[in-house]
Parts: sequence; C-alpha cells; structure tokens
Amino acid sequence: MPVEIERKFLVASDDWRRDAPHGEAMVQGYLAGPPGARCSVRVRVAGERAFLNIKSLGTAIRRDEYEYAIPPDEARRMLETLADGVLAKRRHRVAVDGHVFEIDVFEGANAGLVVAEIELPDEHAPFPRPPWLGREVSHLARYYNLNLVAHPYAEWSRAERMALDA
Repeated sequence: MPVEIERKFLVASDDWRRDAPHGEAMVQGYLAGPPGARCSVRVRVAGERAFLNIKSLGTAIRRDEYEYAIPPDEARRMLETLADGVLAKRRHRVAVDGHVFEIDVFEGANAGLVVAEIELPDEHAPFPRPPWLGREVSHLARYYNLNLVAHPYAEWSRAERMALDA
C-alpha cells in the first residue's frame, strides 16, 4: 500500500534560495474532501505533467497516498469544472545532506506563506535541520493545501498568524 511519510515546516528565512533552482509552477484543486470524508481527491498540474492524487485525511505524519499521472488537458478541465477552488504555488527542491526538501512558495490568496516539506522512509528517520527551517506544522491542519483552498492565508487574522507562526 502506498504510504506518504511527510513532515511540514514553516520557513524561517530566504537562505534556502541560494541553493534552489527556479522552481516549478503548480496549480491544484480538490474534487472531494471534508466534511465527513475519509480522503481528499486532488488534481494537480505541474509544468507539463498532471496527476490525480487520493490521500487519507488526518493530521498524522503518515498517511495513505495514491497518485496517478493523467493527461494535462483533462486535469485542466477538471480544475475548471469540478474543483471548488484552486491553489497556486511554486515548488523548489533543495538538497541538504542527501535529503530533499520541497519548498512551496504560495501565490494568490496564499501569498506570503512559505512551507518546507520533507518525505522520509519512516516517522522517526533523522533528517538535517538547515538554519532556514522553522517551526514544525505537520500536525496543524490549517497548513494542509486542502484547507488553504477553503481558508487562504490572506484571510487569516494577524492574531492567527502570530499565534500559529510563533
């Protein structure tokens, strides 16, 4: 069974940028998810590639995940006609000591939010902690892309941002 083990962090500085290529533009939307759902169903267009993704819900570091390549024109059509909203971001991949961090710089209604993710072989696997890596938010559902579509970062109050990002 495909499983994703991922930790998510806020980014504390722009120092990662010196080691990052230009990044890849991504647009994604959700076709199914809460309330009452056991999974989310996402469509993502990344460059000239597209994917359908099904992921179990929850705020655990370990979740079931299934991902399938689909034709980009079909993905764009699904985003236009079936998604409740879309999220745009630019993903940068930064290698640190044999590990790869994916840094998402959000755009549009989520501009200003920058999150780093790392996939690991198990929940307790060690990984590097570069100085630009900030506070872990793996267990905070507010930072999940699914929730950023419904409640974008731009709508968070100043108090919400300060309380959660401190």
